[in-house]
Amino acid sequence: QVQLVESGGGLVQAGGSLRLSCAASGSIWRINDMAWYRQAPGNQRELVASITGGGTTTYADSVKGRFTISRDNAKKTVYLQMNSLKPEDTAVYYCNAEVIVRTSLSADDYWGRGTHVTVSS
Repeated sequence: QVQLVESGGGLVQAGGSLRLSCAASGSIWRINDMAWYRQAPGNQRELVASITGGGTTTYADSVKGRFTISRDNAKKTVYLQMNSLKPEDTAVYYCNAEVIVRTSLSADDYWGRGTHVTVSS
């Protein structure tokens, strides 16, 4: 019913920047919170940043001041601008959204398939 598709990952040198995008599509009535998570090899998935429907943002301490999350409600898209990237930012980045679907008007959690970010030293 709902699909989240990430894009924008890749290989970048330390100190560089990347911008991730995640577009939602399907039978969507409304999108509540949207977020980016990441999972490095051997580690658990962790929250990187989140944004409410009203635009309130939260960040993991490790990315504060370097990453910025934003959203375009008309495009049903969330972005993650990543600056001053470090090798420890290397991970698969996943988009997450709480979506109210048209058919049931129930709120469910959806995940994208992930996009790889590799930061070389």
